[in-house]
Amino acid sequence: MYSALKRLIVGPPIASTEEAHTRLGRPTALTVFASDAISSTAYATEEILLVLVPVVGMVALNSLVPISLVVALLLTIVITSYRQTIYAYPSGGGSYVVSRENLGVLPSLIAGASLLVDYILTVAVSVSAGIAAITSAFSELLPYRVTLCLIAIAVMTLANLRGAKESGKLFAPPVYTYIVSLALLIGYGLYEIFLRDLPPMETNVSSLVELARQHGTPIGSDGLPLFSSLGMLLLLRAFSSGAVALTGIEAISNGVPAFKKPESHNAATTLIAMGLILGTAFMGLSVVAHNLKPTVSEEETLLSIMGRYLYLDGPSSIGDLGNVLYYVLQFSTFAILILAANTAFADFPRVSSIIAGDGYLPRQLTNRGDRLVFSNGIILLALVASILIVAFGGVTSALIPLYAVGVFTGFTLSQAGMVLHHRRVREKGWRRNQVINAVGALATFVVLLVVVVSKFAIGAWIPVLLIPIIVMMFKAIHRHYVRVATAISVPEGYRSKRHRHTVIVLVGQVHRGVLDAITYARSLAPDRLMAVTVVHDEEQQQRLQKQWEEYDIPVELRTIYSPYRELAGPVMAFIDELDREWPDDIVTVVVPEFVLSHWWEQLLHNQSALVLRTRLRMRPNTVVTAVPIHLYDRAEERY
Repeated sequence: MYSALKRLIVGPPIASTEEAHTRLGRPTALTVFASDAISSTAYATEEILLVLVPVVGMVALNSLVPISLVVALLLTIVITSYRQTIYAYPSGGGSYVVSRENLGVLPSLIAGASLLVDYILTVAVSVSAGIAAITSAFSELLPYRVTLCLIAIAVMTLANLRGAKESGKLFAPPVYTYIVSLALLIGYGLYEIFLRDLPPMETNVSSLVELARQHGTPIGSDGLPLFSSLGMLLLLRAFSSGAVALTGIEAISNGVPAFKKPESHNAATTLIAMGLILGTAFMGLSVVAHNLKPTVSEEETLLSIMGRYLYLDGPSSIGDLGNVLYYVLQFSTFAILILAANTAFADFPRVSSIIAGDGYLPRQLTNRGDRLVFSNGIILLALVASILIVAFGGVTSALIPLYAVGVFTGFTLSQAGMVLHHRRVREKGWRRNQVINAVGALATFVVLLVVVVSKFAIGAWIPVLLIPIIVMMFKAIHRHYVRVATAISVPEGYRSKRHRHTVIVLVGQVHRGVLDAITYARSLAPDRLMAVTVVHDEEQQQRLQKQWEEYDIPVELRTIYSPYRELAGPVMAFIDELDREWPDDIVTVVVPEFVLSHWWEQLLHNQSALVLRTRLRMRPNTVVTAVPIHLYDRAEERY
């Protein structure tokens, strides 16, 4: 039943030799690796205003375009830098691999921890923002925000367990629908503003007062907020919030091996396409918002507010067509924000597998599943992101301060590593490339400092603390693997010496399984063979002794009394006693064990063999062997 259900959900397994057929072309790769970056257009402009408006009021709209221009410049620098990374490191891994090869172990672990934190937050932020788009259009769904977020993560997890190519084709229509819907909104907005003199929106005083109250702005006797002037720290906070538009840019450099050949060329082309879409849409939205002057709200997204005004409620309303365009915009925004998590689902497992391959994460994360995806990494990402969603109530703005620290830490280390790479390799044009990466490293480091300083008290302290903790976890895991490797290494001239062998067959009562276990134990030709039973009273012991004589079993039977009806403890104590007799002994414990045909039948047995085997495996110089007792005829599938 489990296998049939797995095939239904995940699909048939793919052979390793078919890996080339699972690679992505550029149109599909754009939906898989660029959806995170493109989706940030749905909330980056809004996040700038949500920082400024509650403190300084609607005058904040005057700062929107200048801040957006600085973000767009930073975007250009980072895109150019990562294009070089793609060609220099076509094996993928992004900032982790660049840092490992050029900066050393500790910087690479910091980069790796930053990447993993970034991807976890990508899922949490994208999904919460996507659900916010739906609850903006259907406010009655707002109380179910967290539940809807968890359902969305579950759907994304199942889709990605089926494979990156399959999920990419499945999610391509919503991604491209969003791009077209956003282009229509920006294009129509610019047309109405500059060619038809569309007036700005009226200030929604009640929303403005509520927003100011939520952010602690004092309210005057007239019931209006007492706004302050725009300060440098506030401006920096707004810039750092807008800089989330850069999230997801590194995803393509992490996933270069997933592209069709030539991998680096296709990845670089996709990166440029992503940058053009992202930069144009981000600046376009900022210009439209600057001129329309919408009143931002925690309850409704900026895209929804402007879409309603342009298509439905304002002087530019276009009737039924506007109604269609508005709801297409909302649903495509919901879809792109949900699907932005697909970038994390594509890259988190890949990066974690590289880190695990270096011995800093559990080795299970290097395993590919039936569909040639890193299934364990996908499931781990879904679980951690779900915990974040529940902890922060699915509120996007509550998660944003956690977001940018990991992003810009990875950016900075990657660009710094590329500076050293160019100096070491000295390829054609290396001086020019070194300058580009140096500027990128400096710019992203400055942004990182701005994010940490301006948002430390409102949540940025969490990743600042979390990233070092993850690095320490990496090191602890690596120390474990080093200890294991050292312990099992073969020294020069090592020869394994022979130990005396004692075999113990555990017996509860005489039945077919016990007789088979004794036959198996005798075939091992041990130095000492005995059967051991644990009894609670003399009657039980006499009954078993009578059976032993009746079946004429040619093996010594030893009896252990357990007045407190315990099994594992007395057996362990008995084996300790044998060890004292033969200190260099290897003890094999043979345990007859039922094999049942249905899972529910397990509930009808006390699982004493399982408990005992678990205890015995922790004991040195002890081998535990289970002899299965099949209770039914496999040929006829009956008892």
